[in-house]
Amino acid sequence: PQRITPELCTILQKHHPLFISIHTNHPKELTTEVKAGLERLANAGVPLGNQSVLLRGVNDSPLIQRALVHKLLMCRVRPYYLYQCDLINGSAHLRTSVTTGLDIIEHLRGHTTGYGIPQYVIDGPGGGGKIPLNPEYILNRQPGRVILRNFQQQVFEYPDPNPIPAEALASLQQLAESKSTNDHVGHPVS
Repeated sequence: PQRITPELCTILQKHHPLFISIHTNHPKELTTEVKAGLERLANAGVPLGNQSVLLRGVNDSPLIQRALVHKLLMCRVRPYYLYQCDLINGSAHLRTSVTTGLDIIEHLRGHTTGYGIPQYVIDGPGGGGKIPLNPEYILNRQPGRVILRNFQQQVFEYPDPNPIPAEALASLQQLAESKSTNDHVGHPVS
């Protein structure tokens, strides 16, 4: 945080758009010094995001994650990603189950603003990229309705309009195009 000086922020202001992601895993990392640096960046107009890694025994509880995201938001940092700990040598003791991560996201969904909910992701092994993980809120889909649940496990039926078949859409498009063409017959086109 010492590097985030007013002079650096003046330089960064000349290079918008510029987005900066920080890496904070626990609310105790957001010290007074860190908060001051983040404030300088935010005041310079730099959008800030945070990436965290879910770590067993460090931040794998809903209450710690909620405290972290609330503190980040107070520093004008949007919680962006919550990573499942990578499959790297020496990290097995820090990895949690995927279910633990999903439970944390579910808890956050019911106990904080949507801005405070990071996207939970796994870095796909072998270069698979970021794969988003979300709790299952859609319980069933049928023509004309969707069965949903919320974070409190309450179930709701939602009317879902049936999609217009592709053939009908194509027919409507042709009709609209022919009408548009016929509207211009005998009239100057500007």
